[in-house]
Amino acid sequence: MPPDWLIAALLGLIEGLTEFIPVSSTGHLLIAEKWLPRQSDLFNIVIQSGAVLAVLPLFSGRLQMLARWRDPFARDFLWKILAGVGVTGVGGLLLEKFHFKLPEEVAPVAIALIAGGVAFILAERWLKGRASLESITWPVALAVAAAQLLAAVFPGTSRSGATILIALILGAGRVQATEFSFLVGIPTLLAAASLKVFKALRHAPEGGIGEDWALLGLATLVAAVVSFAAVKWLLRYVQTHTFTGFGFYRIALGAFLLLLPLIFGK
Repeated sequence: MPPDWLIAALLGLIEGLTEFIPVSSTGHLLIAEKWLPRQSDLFNIVIQSGAVLAVLPLFSGRLQMLARWRDPFARDFLWKILAGVGVTGVGGLLLEKFHFKLPEEVAPVAIALIAGGVAFILAERWLKGRASLESITWPVALAVAAAQLLAAVFPGTSRSGATILIALILGAGRVQATEFSFLVGIPTLLAAASLKVFKALRHAPEGGIGEDWALLGLATLVAAVVSFAAVKWLLRYVQTHTFTGFGFYRIALGAFLLLLPLIFGK
């Protein structure tokens, strides 16, 4: 078994690489769990938050634009982001109220990965040569919110994958779809993480929550640095490339997940 610090760094690396890239962080963590010990929910939530917060500087221009709420364009764009976050939040609370449980089996995650990969490849072929919208429309904004809920219900779908894909299908350009997916996803993920951290601390035993804060800090730092680099790369990549490569990668990853029971004998 690797030393604890290396395990923490590896988990931070996986989280940072896959949180915003449309390849499913869930699928990669399922593979990691075959070799690395499973961490607490609080550990996973904190490193995810580090990965999310780290990308905020990449959107400083958009955030400054949104602060100019007197500008009609900025106000309209802000309302679309808030609507996306609000719809996702209400849907998430309803899922929690009805005690929705995520499937723990590998097969549903693998199938969602493969289906999403095929959808990306088909969407890119269909979109080839078509003109994209000049701005994010209300149908796109609301569809992105619905896609976030879909990803929450079907692990392996990938939040960023589902939201980018539906925005592309509805006519958004690749850069617009990717950017809007992130701008809606950042407050959504942070709000969900804050609620989970609050609940974890509230229901912690008297002796404390039992986390090694040094290892948690290391994992969070790694996740933040890697996430920043990954998102910065993706925002440049989509300016000149399609998502077809991600589609083939998802199919390969899903197929590998389906083979895991055969490899490990369970």
